[in-house]
Amino acid sequence: MTTLLWLLVIVSFILAFVSLVVPIIPGVLMMWIGFLIYHFAIDSTTLSWFFWIVMIIITALMLVSDYVAGSYFVKRYGGSKAGKITALISVIVGSFVYPPFGIILFPLIAVFIVELLVVQDMRKAMDASLGSLLGFLASTFAKLIMLIVMIVWFIIDVFINL
Repeated sequence: MTTLLWLLVIVSFILAFVSLVVPIIPGVLMMWIGFLIYHFAIDSTTLSWFFWIVMIIITALMLVSDYVAGSYFVKRYGGSKAGKITALISVIVGSFVYPPFGIILFPLIAVFIVELLVVQDMRKAMDASLGSLLGFLASTFAKLIMLIVMIVWFIIDVFINL
C-alpha cells in the first residue's frame, strides 16, 4: 500500500512539471496533492510546519507569476489589454491543438493578429507579440524553478529531516 501511495505522490509531482507545457493541468495543485497524500496517508509527522509555510508562500508566488510576467512583458513591449487576454486564451487553446509547440506558436500568432487589428501598426503588433512570448517563457521558467525548489525541499524534509 505504501508503494502505491508513493507512486501517487511521484505521479502528482510529474504532472506538476507536465503542466509547464500543458497549461490546462493545474501544476501547483498537483504538487499539493503529492504533499497531502504523503502527509495524510504515509507519514503525518515528517513535514515541518516551516515546510508548509514556505510551500504556501511559493504557491502564492507561482500563482502571481503568470499575471505579473505576462503583464510586464506585454506592457513593456507595447501590447494592449486585448493582446494580454488573447495571449492567455491562445496558450490554453494552443496546448490542445498542437502540444507542446502550440503554447508558444498560438499566442505569438494570435497576439500579433489582435494587436494588428487594434493598433493597425505592423511593428507594434510584432513587438507586443514578442512581449507575450517573452512573458510566457519568463513565467514558465519561474514556475519551473519554484517547482524544483518545492520538490527539493520536500525531499530534504522527508529523507534528510534537518
